[in-house]
Amino acid sequence: MTALLTTNLGATPLLGRGKVRDLYAVGDALLLVATDRISAFDHVLATGIPGKGKILNQISLFWFDFLTELVANHLITADVAHFPTALQPYADQLEGRSMLVKRAAMFPVECVARGYLAGSGWKEYQKGGTVCGIPLPAGLLDGSRLPEPLYTPSTKGEAGTHDENISYAATVEAVGEADAAALKRLTLAIYKAAAKHAESRGLILADTKFEFGRTAEGIILADEVLTPDSSRFWEGAAWKPGGAQPSFDKQFVRDYLEEIHWNKQAPAPGLPDEVVERTQAKYLEAFRRLTGRELSL
Repeated sequence: MTALLTTNLGATPLLGRGKVRDLYAVGDALLLVATDRISAFDHVLATGIPGKGKILNQISLFWFDFLTELVANHLITADVAHFPTALQPYADQLEGRSMLVKRAAMFPVECVARGYLAGSGWKEYQKGGTVCGIPLPAGLLDGSRLPEPLYTPSTKGEAGTHDENISYAATVEAVGEADAAALKRLTLAIYKAAAKHAESRGLILADTKFEFGRTAEGIILADEVLTPDSSRFWEGAAWKPGGAQPSFDKQFVRDYLEEIHWNKQAPAPGLPDEVVERTQAKYLEAFRRLTGRELSL
């Protein structure tokens, strides 16, 4: 199968293309289409991962349903047969990888939950014993479980830039005290519920990020949720603090790019078939483990 890197839905207004998703206006709703693009080091690579968009979309749909009693979400329908008539000629591009969603006023923060020390959190901890300014006990290792999950919000970086960690006080300034408190409460509640489910499937949810918006009904969960693109899932049986953990994400891609000494500047290189196949297999395994289902690409 070939990778779908760009969608084209004719006269349907295109609002933008993110690193992975194409966003269209469909009347009072929005259409999110997860392509097979893959990014690394803040750049979209020349090669996609066939079926990746479908995998991510189906994982998000699983979690939206799993979390429905905890938080409302933006999903209207993911059944292409129920999409507007004007979209039916493009069903081959949309099947399995798209969702019609409610419009929402999005909050200008990425809501991050961390249950383990990794990534930028580990780098900061090494320097001063903190994560996003929050003091932690001495003696933790790369991959250590934190005493309790942390809420560490960040800015939303534009394409080609990093998200920047910000303080809770900064989110209060950005969205107000009541909404900042609600976002923190929801983020930690969702993380704890998802981590418990992941653990039951032999996986560790090390950290994750959410996006929330507001509709007339209140705060809702939006965008993608708890996918290998937005979360660190580790193999529970192999967890051993003190270094990098076996993960369900694009680590094969990052490793390859480091091996070829890419300077992390545009244009981004392509990927060899072996890296593409191993990455696709890892994403599919994450789907199977999380949902207990098979997925036909």
